[in-house]
This record gives sequence, C-alpha cells and structure tokens, in this order.
Amino acid sequence: MANSSTNTTTTTFPPVEKCNFTGRENQTVVADMDGTLLIGRSSFPYFALIAFEVGGVLRLLFFLLASPLAAILYYFVSESAGIQVLIFAAMAGMRLSSIESVARAVLPKFYSGDLHPETWRVFSSCGRRYILTANPRIMVEPFLKEMLGADMVLGTELKSYKGRATGLVCKPGVLVGKNKADALKKIFVDEKPDIGLGDRLTDAPFMALCKEAYIVLPKPQVKAVTSEKLPKPIIFHDGRLVQKPTPLNALLTILWIPLGFPLACLRIAAGSLLPMPLVYYAFWALGVRVTIKGTPPPPANKSSGQSGVLFICSHRTLLDPIFLSTALGRPIPAVTYSVSRLSEIISPIKTVRLSRDRATDANMIKKLLQEGDLAICPEGTTCREPFLLRFSALFAELTDELVPVAMVNRMSMFHGTTARGWKGMDPFYFFMNPSPAYEVNFLNKLPKELTCGHGGKMSIDVANYIQRLIATTLSYECTSFTRKDKYKALAGNDGTVPVDNKNNPNLKANKLMGC
Repeated sequence: MANSSTNTTTTTFPPVEKCNFTGRENQTVVADMDGTLLIGRSSFPYFALIAFEVGGVLRLLFFLLASPLAAILYYFVSESAGIQVLIFAAMAGMRLSSIESVARAVLPKFYSGDLHPETWRVFSSCGRRYILTANPRIMVEPFLKEMLGADMVLGTELKSYKGRATGLVCKPGVLVGKNKADALKKIFVDEKPDIGLGDRLTDAPFMALCKEAYIVLPKPQVKAVTSEKLPKPIIFHDGRLVQKPTPLNALLTILWIPLGFPLACLRIAAGSLLPMPLVYYAFWALGVRVTIKGTPPPPANKSSGQSGVLFICSHRTLLDPIFLSTALGRPIPAVTYSVSRLSEIISPIKTVRLSRDRATDANMIKKLLQEGDLAICPEGTTCREPFLLRFSALFAELTDELVPVAMVNRMSMFHGTTARGWKGMDPFYFFMNPSPAYEVNFLNKLPKELTCGHGGKMSIDVANYIQRLIATTLSYECTSFTRKDKYKALAGNDGTVPVDNKNNPNLKANKLMGC
C-alpha cells in the first residue's frame, strides 16, 4: 500500500520521458521507488511476500485483514500512518535475519519484473545512484544495491528488540514527504543532486532540492524492462509463491491451501501406492499433466548381463526421477545429493544418497547400474529459471549407456523447491498447484564415439556436450554455476555447512557461458 495513491502529482515538473539521459556518467540521480523506479504504485505484494515467506499462511491472512485499515488511514489520515500499519501487520515479531533472507532470496525476482523502462533509462545512465523510499530499507536494499547498482538506499528504519522487529519504526518515522527531503539534505548538505525522479506530490520536497527534476506519470500500458535488459540475470531465487501476491492473489492463495493440501496428499498417495504403470493415468485423473516426448529405451536385460541405462536429467524439482518413472511406466532408482527423510519415506522409487566422496559414489553408481537402469541429475541442485547449472562429470566415466532427458515443469501457484525452507514440504507444495504439469523429453542415446569408454572422450567434454544438448532442446542457457553458488546466493551457506552471510561473495554474471 506504500506509495499507492492515485495520480496526485504536481505539474511543475516535466515528465521523465523528456529527460536527456546521454552524458550523465558523472552525475547523481535520486529516485523514489514505488511508482517511480517500479511501475507498480503499491508495495502491498512485497509486504505480503514477507508475511507469507516468514510467517506462513496465517500471517498472510492477518496481513490481508489489516490492509483495509491501512488503506483507510493512508487516504484519510496520512500516507505515513497507512504504511506504518502495513509494516506492523507484515513484520511485527519477525526475526530481522528472516526478513533479510527473504529480501535477498525472494523479493528481487518480483521487483525485477516491475522495473519502469523510462525511469531505468535515466537511472542507469547516471554514475551515482541514490534511492529514497518509504519502504523499510532492510526490505529493498539487497535488490537495489546488488541488482540495480544503487550506491545508497535511504528508507524507513525498523525498531527491533533482541533481533526481532517490533513492527514500529525509528525516528523520524516513515520516510515520506518532508522526511525524504531532510534525509537527502543530511547526505548532500549544500550540494545539489543532478536529477530527482518522483511520481507524486509528496515527492516534491526532495525533488525541489535537485538541479533537474522529472515526474513519472502513471500509464496503464507501460511494459516492464525485459529480463535480457536487466543488469544481472535472475538465475537463482527462492520462495514458495509463483505469482506476485496482489490482494486478489493473496486471498485466492489463502482460500486454496485448505483445499490444495488434501489434494496434494491424495496425489502423493496415488503416486506412492499404485503400481507404476497406473500412476500416469492416476495423475491425469487427479489433474496432474504428464507429457512424454521422444522414444525411451527398453529396460535392461539382466539375464544377458546387459548394463543398465543411465538417464541424465535436467533438475527442476526432486520429483524429476518420479516423473521419469511415470513416463517409463516402471520404477527407476535415483541417486541424490540430499533429500529429506519424509521424501524418502513417501517416494515410490528407490533413492540412494551420494556421499560426495568421488570414489565411494563411483563404486555405488556402478553397482546400481549392474542391477538395472538408473537416474541422475548431474546439476546437483534445482534451478527454476531457463538455465542449466554445471554438470558434474563423474557420471560420464562410469558407463557409455547414457540417455539425456530434458525435464521441464509448470507450476501456477507454488514452487516445488526451496533453498531456505524445509525440503520435506517440496513435493506437497508442487502437488498443491491446481494443475501441475511435467514434460519428459527422451533424447537419443549418446553415440558410442562421443562417450569416454568407446570414444575416448574426456568426461568433462561429455558432460558439457550433454548439458548443451539438453539446453538446446529446452531453449535454455548453459552456466558454470554450481550447487554451492546457489546456496551461497539464497541461503548464505554452501548447501551443507552454514557460513557468515556477511562474507558471501557476490555471484558474478560472467559465470554465464553461451551454449
């Protein structure tokens, strides 16, 4: 609700479209956030994300019920009062570390999809970039600094007690109107910023302190900056919600969960208890769509001593091997890096944990292949975006019977993966989607001349070739990112041992490599 007023702008400033953005490399820009740097004039969805990702569905319900009060105060009392209610409803009692975690791992994905093209054109052309916002600084700073290159973020500061937010704000209060101008004066003293960007009457005090000032007028047809024009690609992000939780989406999510969870349990029971040849049809009857492309190989003939086929899958969720088995109509064991005990219990297929010791894992995989077919996801962790992480090359050294499988899925309400939360809930969240879908695309078996054993290829070359092959099939992009990179970005650890968040290296976009 912060900065969500209607078009109450002043006509004394020209529109941002008239700002000449060339030759601004040595100049300073100061911009508001909601309605200015972002197209959306309401920060309700981002507060709702904090409420749900940290506090769960009950906290989201409390926040939704409090939002009408915030709107009334906003329009009839003051902008500051309305925002204060949103802050209290979304954050009171939460650990500051949890808010920071969501701000780093969840919010940038949603913020980046709402970047105003005209404001970004001016903002990105300046050498020094400052943000003034009514939103809590802790909530917006990771996105603004790490993704947009802001030099300083001046926002509302939260009061805390023993590491938890009280829901109140520090003096001078919510950063709106005159408070923004005062904050800017403290930073620049007698100096004047070159450009000021705002979107409403309450931004006029700080805009008047700038040499030039431009207003961002609300236009219903404005399209956000496309992903390829972002300073950094969004490769890793966390959180359970697929769509931005507008008031309507938040309400639908709250109403759906009591229905969706029993439905998810029923779907999981069907996949776990029914014979595998029947699972495909049971899924379709329960609204889970499975699309099969390509021609899978027949099962290994154990009587002839034939070694099993190793299915090399792209990794979208921990359910990849289960949907592979569903497509084949027979259970295919899978080796995994980490899986919760609950997931192991309810899994309809055999799962074997890798020890991360190369020799031990190699011997185990060879033994499993002697028993029949096997599935592996050499990325080692999931990726939600259209990218493939680096493929571990160990699998290429163990067999020449390699079948690449391009896996892709669709979720409309909940993500079935997490880096910060409990992985035991991953299958439940996936199956809580109204109509989740998986596509299993069997590619041709790797020719013998391209393998390590018969072809004499290096294992890393084989792994990179299969990565490129799957990426081309899915129209994805290859990267050299690994599991450790993902968990450092999202959870502040390497996936196994926690580390100090303050010492996390920033992931660099130059780890992308063309396919």
